[in-house]
Amino acid sequence: MATPKLSRRLVLAVVAPALAFGATLGLASAPASAAVWSSCDQYGNTSLNGYTLYNNIWGSGAGAQCIWANSGTNWGVNANHPNTGGIKSYPNAKKVINKSITSLGSLSSDYNVTVPSSGAYNTAYDIWDTNYDYEVMLWVNHTSNVGPLGTSQGNLTLGGSTWTVYKGNNTANDVFSFVRTSNSSSGTVSILPILQWIKDTKGWFGNVTIGDLQFGFEITSSSGGLDFTVNSESVSSS
Repeated sequence: MATPKLSRRLVLAVVAPALAFGATLGLASAPASAAVWSSCDQYGNTSLNGYTLYNNIWGSGAGAQCIWANSGTNWGVNANHPNTGGIKSYPNAKKVINKSITSLGSLSSDYNVTVPSSGAYNTAYDIWDTNYDYEVMLWVNHTSNVGPLGTSQGNLTLGGSTWTVYKGNNTANDVFSFVRTSNSSSGTVSILPILQWIKDTKGWFGNVTIGDLQFGFEITSSSGGLDFTVNSESVSSS
């Protein structure tokens, strides 16, 4: 079961000082070819073509991790986190939506990723309302040794995929996790119907305003140094 997400949300709001994280916790490497931007800082971040990138090493017991980017939609990390329990990091690219559910005509995203065959992680969208009371996670792939917070609510086919739905609370906010029943490394997710289903069919929240829409890798372990790459991603809304 995944650990609560409060720490991840809080650190994203912090512009942290530069930390020599690789030097203190082990070695992780940036890509051999020069990228537009790279950072091995714990909370290294930058904005590129409408997306904000975060290295975001927020969990306890983490190792080293370096992020690189050619653009806001083509980026990756090399992470070397020990083979211990608990989420260590959630490197991600964030797009801010700032629209209520009923004012959205559409909200969708395309993704194409390359992930390692070992380690413990999931590749997921992390979607927040502007008050950070509700968190919606969409897991497009994951290793068998990690799982979502909460209890299963059954399966649902919606937004272009079939998901197992989980409902939980981490003492700070409600968490609704949608885990694909089969792993995918590329595809399109129609996100708005999922948000409408939570609001209208289940009544788990009202007409909230969607703020941050993040996409990245929730990494628990990656011993020896593993590469996670977003080959391409796009978020569109109207």
